[in-house]
Amino acid sequence: MRSSGQPRITDPHDIPVVGDDHHLEPVDPAQLTAESLRERFRRARDFAAPLRGDGALAGPDRVPSRAAVLVGLVPRGDALHVLLTRRTEHLRDHAGQISFPGGRSEPGDDSAEATALREAQEEVGLQPGHVEVLGRLPEYTTITRFVVTPVVALVQPSLQLQPDPQEVAEAFEVPLPYLMTPAHHRRHVFRFDGGDRQFLSMPWRSPVPLEREYFIWGATAAMLRNLYHFLRH
Repeated sequence: MRSSGQPRITDPHDIPVVGDDHHLEPVDPAQLTAESLRERFRRARDFAAPLRGDGALAGPDRVPSRAAVLVGLVPRGDALHVLLTRRTEHLRDHAGQISFPGGRSEPGDDSAEATALREAQEEVGLQPGHVEVLGRLPEYTTITRFVVTPVVALVQPSLQLQPDPQEVAEAFEVPLPYLMTPAHHRRHVFRFDGGDRQFLSMPWRSPVPLEREYFIWGATAAMLRNLYHFLRH
């Protein structure tokens, strides 16, 4: 008998890891500079993202909603860092999870870029004037039927963030070269609806003195993996 509804993962740490992708080449660090990324998006050609999401699992009765996230890249020293947030624990959806700043499109938003910039300002206090939009990645449809456009941008390193305590427990950064190295991409497999389902995780342990693990997984990890394939395309 087939089950109904969506697969609900309460703790992704409990889902077995079946392997990583160390056999894939990392992105050349020379391609991970601000100027190289500007050029890559300027000459962007058709790119079919390998990970398009699990929206079909939600069923046809759930109406899709448009959304956008900001994949913010911050220059720090000799590397770019990805701006991420940890959601507060009291939220109804995705409590405590790692995500990009972003959210649902509103009627006043005239583009995915407008949505991503507005949401980033609301969630972490990132002023649009500190952001240089580079381009978009292909849409990713979440299991909750949000059709998400990832907007990739450079963010000035002098930013002074003010996370909204109602939504964001903290904002932090992860080195882009770490995330663009598939040896750090772990594959998890679980059973659902008579078949195997898979998701990626990219655990990041921050350095001292605030050493802790940030468990990047699900849609956030999938969009980062699509960025990897875009840069290798």
